Amino acid sequence: MLPALDLANLPDADVVALAQQGRDVAYRELVHRYERPVFSLVYRMVRDRELAEDLTQDTFVKVLSHVDKYRPEFKFSSWLFKIANNVAIDHLRRRTLDTVSMDGSPHAGTIEAVEASRFDIAVPQENALDELEAREVGTAIEQAIAALRPEYRSCILLRHVEGRSYEEIAATLDLPLGTVKTYIHRARHELRKSLEGVRE
Repeated sequence: MLPALDLANLPDADVVALAQQGRDVAYRELVHRYERPVFSLVYRMVRDRELAEDLTQDTFVKVLSHVDKYRPEFKFSSWLFKIANNVAIDHLRRRTLDTVSMDGSPHAGTIEAVEASRFDIAVPQENALDELEAREVGTAIEQAIAALRPEYRSCILLRHVEGRSYEEIAATLDLPLGTVKTYIHRARHELRKSLEGVRE
């Protein structure tokens, strides 16, 4: 019988190597580490909690099915988010949805990190009118992002919500660097046009 493993302090690459050997406990550890950030990324794309849960599960099924194809020279999180993003985009291509959440970075590994990375337009100690106006601006931004093509939306979310570099986005989405820059430029242009009426 194999000894019990304490995986909590192992780096991702080591845990993945154990998962590639068929160790269920290693796969469960990867799910434990990344279930919340993957759900956050997918939820922001599809804006439906039950659907996001289903697509998150689909993502991890794909990860388990293809874990032997993971190459350790790449960050596991980038490989995982690429799969999650593709699952979400595949769904969005089949179905148009109308909004997107800004509830914290999908890269955040803890509740505290998610809270710290939330996209809040309101500033502390605003009066009720200011808070209402901020919510309206936030809704307008969410709707404008939701109206973008799924490819543009992914790039904008990864760049401006998760704070990824252009190079990381290119690796995560498996796109040429120039294409990522073009998508972000076009997305920003579309967002500016959509939000022209939302001014101080």
